[in-house]
Amino acid sequence: MNAQKIMQIIRDTAYVRTGGSDEELACANYLKNVADELGVPAHLEEFAVNMATVKDAHLYIDGEEIVCKGYMGSGSADLEAPLYYLTSTDPYSLTQVKDKIVLAEGRIGHWTYRDIVEHGALGFITYDGHVNYADSDIDNRELRPQVCEGTSKLPGVNINVKSAVKIVESGAKTARIVLDQDEYEGKSHNVVFDLPGEIEDTIVFTAHYDSTSLSQGSYDNMTGSVGLLAMAEHFKDAPHRYSLRFVLCGSEERGLLGSKAYVAAHEEELGKFALNINLDMIGSIMGKFIACCTCEADAVSYIKYMGFELGFPVATRQDVYSSDSTPFADKGVPAISFARIAPGNTATIHNRYDTPALLSGERMVEDIAFIQAFAARMANAVYLPIDKKMPDNMKEKLDKYLVRKR
Repeated sequence: MNAQKIMQIIRDTAYVRTGGSDEELACANYLKNVADELGVPAHLEEFAVNMATVKDAHLYIDGEEIVCKGYMGSGSADLEAPLYYLTSTDPYSLTQVKDKIVLAEGRIGHWTYRDIVEHGALGFITYDGHVNYADSDIDNRELRPQVCEGTSKLPGVNINVKSAVKIVESGAKTARIVLDQDEYEGKSHNVVFDLPGEIEDTIVFTAHYDSTSLSQGSYDNMTGSVGLLAMAEHFKDAPHRYSLRFVLCGSEERGLLGSKAYVAAHEEELGKFALNINLDMIGSIMGKFIACCTCEADAVSYIKYMGFELGFPVATRQDVYSSDSTPFADKGVPAISFARIAPGNTATIHNRYDTPALLSGERMVEDIAFIQAFAARMANAVYLPIDKKMPDNMKEKLDKYLVRKR
């Protein structure tokens, strides 16, 4: 696939496509059609996702209304209480949240959420954006099941960081959250296509194609999805001893829902999955190329040496990458994620600035070529060199990432 075709696909899909939306489904069908045209017939696999329609959301601070968006899945409420700005989850700070609405630093994760619930908070406010950006955008956020698992639901709203700064600067005393929403079950989809090999043992390639509510999702992560299409086009006519499966995942931005659903639905096949290769954000004009290996440490050295061999700089590490590789690794499948990570002042994600303008078709071709070279070595191995046993240090990191351990 040449640079022009790559950029055409990225431009064709440069629109918001959040998990479970009509736009996400339209994108899934578009990508399926591209795969079909490349001679790699694809199909869609449906899975359930929690959805919500927020009909009304208001935030009042000391009686003054602040523009906000309600958290999907956080229920309906009309709640007024003292406001507390939570800068730390140390024991003293947590004693201050009882019977209050908590303004949290940015985003609330599982452990902070559990802490404020257990210490008696009544509701929460988060913020996003950048204080120096011209826009006042607010992300549509949700109270994810994995965040509130094992605790009760609190009503929550999200605001822009500029509003948050004014609230704290003013020494605000009270907050009122008004929320009205309908919650229901929706559908998202994975796009799947196969290239059978000489043996049944399979290398699974993943990338997500959904976006966040403010983003066109070109860099994060249509680049990875196009990378998989390009590699499928290559391996369709190239030798590969191992069978190859390509999974374009839906609803990754909502908590890796597509890849979690995929491994759950294909549990009986996990034993024949020899390796997962995940692409999440490649082809940016600026930035360094990385390989994050959730597997034995020897893979880190292998990819590093391969970069030297091919004259392709790559920073390698053994770690858990926050992407669709993680559910596979958690099931014991060795996983490697490739990405080109741009500095924040040259490319940002999860906001209106993630557009095709961040990307280079030529850089995409270069990045895909390196990943393809690695994949070819694995796909044609007489014996795949990466040990299928997940190391203990990676199990520990997976437990922490998936909030089984603090």
